[in-house]
Amino acid sequence: MLTDEYRYRILKLLEADPHASQRRIADELGISLGRVNFCLQALIEKGLVKVNNFRNSANKQAYLYLLTPRGIEEKAMVTARFLRRKLDEYEALKWELEELQREASKSEESAKARRAKVSPGQ
Repeated sequence: MLTDEYRYRILKLLEADPHASQRRIADELGISLGRVNFCLQALIEKGLVKVNNFRNSANKQAYLYLLTPRGIEEKAMVTARFLRRKLDEYEALKWELEELQREASKSEESAKARRAKVSPGQ
């Protein structure tokens, strides 16, 4: 499945390096070569990426992946959605960390109070 995250990361990588091989993309994204191939095919079918094969080059596997004007537009929209989602995740994580800090402080205060009751002379 071509999620916004993979779409964003692949489009970003190809924009920066149109000569990137599928193997390099897979390594950088930490996903399988098959998944990269699937995602690239989906991007090509949607008209977001154009692929050129350099058959006359020494490396018969050499491809150039270019973002189409529609691909550049899509990357901008995906970037905005991706950023919004990451900011939401950040806010949720920040709230959770604050809750954990409050809980830890209360637990620490309770433990101190129990110790003080157990040994009042110390």
